[in-house]
Amino acid sequence: MRKPIPNTVMHSYPGMVALVTVTYNGKSNIMAAGWHSYISFDPPMYGVAIGRERYTFDLVKDAGGFAINFVPYKKAAFIQETGVFTGENFDKFDHGKISYDNGLTINAPILHDAYVAYECKTVDINTYGDHDWFVGDITQCYRDDALFLENGLPDFSKLEIPLYLGRSQYARLDHKSTVNTYSIR
Repeated sequence: MRKPIPNTVMHSYPGMVALVTVTYNGKSNIMAAGWHSYISFDPPMYGVAIGRERYTFDLVKDAGGFAINFVPYKKAAFIQETGVFTGENFDKFDHGKISYDNGLTINAPILHDAYVAYECKTVDINTYGDHDWFVGDITQCYRDDALFLENGLPDFSKLEIPLYLGRSQYARLDHKSTVNTYSIR
């Protein structure tokens, strides 16, 4: 039975983890972010929470932009590592054998493995507790159309999406998963 407890539950999982990438002053880094969201469709905007103690924090703040990348389930171990290791003295891209191109509108890595990615120009930063919320105008989008259906939904016969369960564990959303859908007219 449900009962009051003294601590915060923080029940926001399972959920997708975004890989935040940034380049500033010749240094590139990548980190996993569980707290991120679309903010606006028109104009397109995206936000991500970054802890102030993270190495990525100052890079994103100083760069004035960042990229959001979503990679398939086969990269779940790499996703986890980007959230555990610091990029201050460790090249996560090299360690994970991850290749990328620089963005078209901002100088941030766009991962070759990303099935969806957004370049974001920072337009606002707000402090909330132990994280800052970075808001960016989406200035460029990328999508691997071969992994999506004509209606824009993922083609789960071709794409396996990692869902973070918490405690360093991931589930796979794919064509074998039980997904019940319904439409409201």
